Amino acid sequence: MDPMSSSTPDHLPATDGTDSVGEATRDIADVAAVEVITTAAVHLMSAAAVKCGLADDGRAADDLDLDEARKLITALAALVTASAPDIGNQHARSLRDGLKSLQLAFREASVVPDAPGEGPGEKYTGSVV
Repeated sequence: MDPMSSSTPDHLPATDGTDSVGEATRDIADVAAVEVITTAAVHLMSAAAVKCGLADDGRAADDLDLDEARKLITALAALVTASAPDIGNQHARSLRDGLKSLQLAFREASVVPDAPGEGPGEKYTGSVV
């Protein structure tokens, strides 16, 4: 093979990454902000649930990591609180319910409970009891 020739066969398109980046940009442009925000929130919720030991795959004790859960729940609380006025009550209510459930699960999983108002995300949501 000539070193100056392309390593991509003639019958295949070049895959330098620019096509996939352009497609991803177009795909994101078609997604409403509320969907991006709720998707990010669901990812944070899922990760926090696993770190709180709520995984239903039988590995809950292995996955328990309250330090990581605290960070995820706090990030979720900030996102939900900041975005609530813009995403509408229906979406915000569901996210707040999920957040509160995680905060309570965290409190239950903690050996040494946080003082009221000091739990993960409570600086954004207020005390959860």
